[in-house]
Amino acid sequence: MTVSTIKARDISVSLDLTVGHIADMVVEGGGRQLKPLHRAPWVDAGETLPDYLPEGTVRLSGDFLCAPFSRSDVEEAPLHGWPANSAWDVVESAATEDGWRAVYRLRHRVMGASVDKILTLRDGHPFLYQEHVFSGGHGAISVAHHPMTAMTGGGRLAFSPKRFAATPDDPLEPDPARGRFMLAYPGRSADLGHFPAAGGGTVDLTEYRMGDRREDFLTLVEADHGGPGWTALAREAEQDLVLVLKNPAELPITMLWFSNGGRDYAPWSGRHRGVLGIEDGRTAIGHAASIGDNWLTREGVATAFALGEGRSVSFRHIIGAMPLSGGEPPQAITTADGRMRPAAGSSSWEVPFDSDFLRIGRTAAA
Repeated sequence: MTVSTIKARDISVSLDLTVGHIADMVVEGGGRQLKPLHRAPWVDAGETLPDYLPEGTVRLSGDFLCAPFSRSDVEEAPLHGWPANSAWDVVESAATEDGWRAVYRLRHRVMGASVDKILTLRDGHPFLYQEHVFSGGHGAISVAHHPMTAMTGGGRLAFSPKRFAATPDDPLEPDPARGRFMLAYPGRSADLGHFPAAGGGTVDLTEYRMGDRREDFLTLVEADHGGPGWTALAREAEQDLVLVLKNPAELPITMLWFSNGGRDYAPWSGRHRGVLGIEDGRTAIGHAASIGDNWLTREGVATAFALGEGRSVSFRHIIGAMPLSGGEPPQAITTADGRMRPAAGSSSWEVPFDSDFLRIGRTAAA
């Protein structure tokens, strides 16, 4: 594995250049090292894996760019596209006045476009600031980030305002000989605390319970609220808070992947437990569906970026972590003047934050 590591005060991030996945992220906080991102158990085990697996599954780690998200059924590529499965080169990596900035370029082109990944760390900020830039190309591309975190004792979730949550027509693992699921497919609810369950009744989407062995996938559609979109996960055993933020004008949906021992076949083999994917995107499921008429576009939600010669498209994303005792995620997050203020009940706190980075209020490219 070829790794590029960047550091600023109290934070470091390592990128696996063979596939563009974040191999490690460490935040120093409260006298501890916080590791908010997941790395699949088989990646460093040296075991023999099925030869049909895409490289992105073989080296499944941290966060990566999907372009397209899911099936590559317009331009030939592996699952989640070349950005998640092939090599990136270091274009530049250097210290800045207040941290570190690195630029990486995908060796493959995507729909004829060059793709750059820009990672920025700032001294004392418990956040990784990311930007992806598509230059040139043709047609349209769906995109998503794919950050994954893992828990040993479960956790509690909170979100910026959402219009509704919905599952697709079919579960990820419909065959009970291969896996299991808990949610109804298809299903929909505006109340995230009461989502239809497969066997009747409801499931609370804000609670991650380790005893629920399942593989579930659903989409949250952002409401119009004028601020950043965010997901907050209070990990119980880890006693920390994992935060994922976006600009809803750029990435209007958040897909949740509950992977808790719900797949029984290799390489998952029932051992991929306590994992939650928090996947902000501009996509439907599959490239062809994303650039055509689909259930999200009928809801007024954009599912692809248009590419073109002489133009560039970019979108930004943030992942962070900080100590948290008590196990309750914030119910509100405000950002202004270089600070973030999470608030839970009557308590709130502040951390350094680049409040201009997400470009909230600016119009995203179509």
